[in-house]
Amino acid sequence: MFRVGFGYDAHRLVEGRPLILGGVPLSHARGLLGHSDADVLTHALMDALLGALGKGDIGRHFPDTDPAYKNANSLVLLEKVMAWVREEGYRVSHVDSTIVAEKPRLSPHIEAMRERLSTILGVLPNQVSIKAKTSEKMGFCGREEGMEAFAVVALLRSE
Repeated sequence: MFRVGFGYDAHRLVEGRPLILGGVPLSHARGLLGHSDADVLTHALMDALLGALGKGDIGRHFPDTDPAYKNANSLVLLEKVMAWVREEGYRVSHVDSTIVAEKPRLSPHIEAMRERLSTILGVLPNQVSIKAKTSEKMGFCGREEGMEAFAVVALLRSE
């Protein structure tokens, strides 16, 4: 048996915040605003995993009204979600994701993101696809007001 989940997240870019994507700190003049570290890629991935389990979204489990999650490391939250995946008797088969951002150029960082996320997901890096796209100067991403990410995950029943 298998399950599929879809996730989405978006965050505003602001001065004075670090930029973290897929658990990897990137050098950039602005970072993403959020209650936690605002790692838009990891948040989309967590939403996809939770969706595949039928457990709602990350706001339900890690609300931005809870001080416990203030500046939380999203990789720690992903580890909690992965514990739920295993408790439900599943394992990750594959992840496909896309980050939409005009700047910075993300391609030099994608392999590090794949490595970091694959370790927590318990898969090989080639089972984690991360694509970077621009929106050709259109919309909030194109105006460099923020970033968004999409993720699809396939879970298989553990043997």
